[in-house]
Amino acid sequence: MNELPVDKGTRVTLHFALKFSDGEVIDSTFEKEPATLEIGDDNLPENFEAYLMGMTAGQRNSFEVPPEKGFGQHNPNNVQTFKRHEFSADMVLEPGVMISFADARQQELPGVVRRVEGDEVEVDFNHPLAGRTLTFEVEIIDVEPAGPAH
Repeated sequence: MNELPVDKGTRVTLHFALKFSDGEVIDSTFEKEPATLEIGDDNLPENFEAYLMGMTAGQRNSFEVPPEKGFGQHNPNNVQTFKRHEFSADMVLEPGVMISFADARQQELPGVVRRVEGDEVEVDFNHPLAGRTLTFEVEIIDVEPAGPAH
């Protein structure tokens, strides 16, 4: 069993679960294959990587992640109103429907319909987990030096 701690330049094999504070599971690998990632490769948001730093193989931990360390606070400026005719006529527009927009740089920008009233469609571009306190549960299975970048 190696003792290498998680740090930049390591490849980590782990199980993780992301849950709401009430225990509802958002995502988990515990019942599946573990995930393998290199620290710093953007597979995990940097804030979540920070929780792993210094952990070694065999350790298990659970962290409470406040919104500012998770997906940010809910920003009212990210809620925008469109006119119904700006969407294609056959598009289903009802609360909870996710729509993909292209932003100014042609990057994909997902938004969720919040409200449809007459000719107005309100779309929320906040991350669906914004403003939520999350539980990040981790079990480190293996830590090894990351090979040269491919």
